[in-house]
Amino acid sequence: MITIEKVSKWYNPQFQVLKNCTTAVEKGEVVVVCGPSGSGKSTLIKTVNALEPVQAGTIMVDGLNVTTMKKDLPKLRSRVGMVFQHFELFPHLKIVENLCLGQTIVLGRSEDAAKAKAMKMLERVGLTAHAQKYPGQLSGGQQQRVAIARALVMDPICMLFDEPTSALDPEMINEVLDVMVELAKEGMTMMVVTHEMGFAKKVANRVIFMDAGEIVEDAQKEDFFGHPRSDRAQQFLSKILSH
Repeated sequence: MITIEKVSKWYNPQFQVLKNCTTAVEKGEVVVVCGPSGSGKSTLIKTVNALEPVQAGTIMVDGLNVTTMKKDLPKLRSRVGMVFQHFELFPHLKIVENLCLGQTIVLGRSEDAAKAKAMKMLERVGLTAHAQKYPGQLSGGQQQRVAIARALVMDPICMLFDEPTSALDPEMINEVLDVMVELAKEGMTMMVVTHEMGFAKKVANRVIFMDAGEIVEDAQKEDFFGHPRSDRAQQFLSKILSH
């Protein structure tokens, strides 16, 4: 589904943010990307739908070459759902309107079809009652669930999550993770940047550990948590699991 081959990225000649990264995500696989702050994990996930261009390497998504694609980016992004740290909802549009906009503009759905799909996905994330509210009237956890529903209305072939719970209060984190766990169980292909190791243990097939722009480990979940190969991953896990 997703192939990342020898990808490198520089922000300027002095600062290389990704260094020769190679990995692949199979259809139906859930891959968690973790690592310390500044390790390049958010940048890596954003290269998959061309939100961050790369200077070297190749990224393929479902047979499409993302690295050379220029004109079909909206089409690609409609098929690759993305959920950000800070929700990115339109504050002046009602929840249901936030969910209809991409469907009508990018997919060409009728207003009625878009609204029916929007309501179906709001029901899925438990927010039907809030369809006519504005984002500012919802809690952070509710807004993030709306953001997930907004990605799902586009019928994506895979989903990217960039630290979807890091801006939330602790009691709101689980309501978002629960939706993500359900998606994983249904077989959605997912790449998730997160510090939520409980989530990783529960649903990930594989864990990618990054440090200083490199993929240091790319291992099955059991191997990563049970026997991390690198000292850097061992340090990271001992810190994050002791909290």
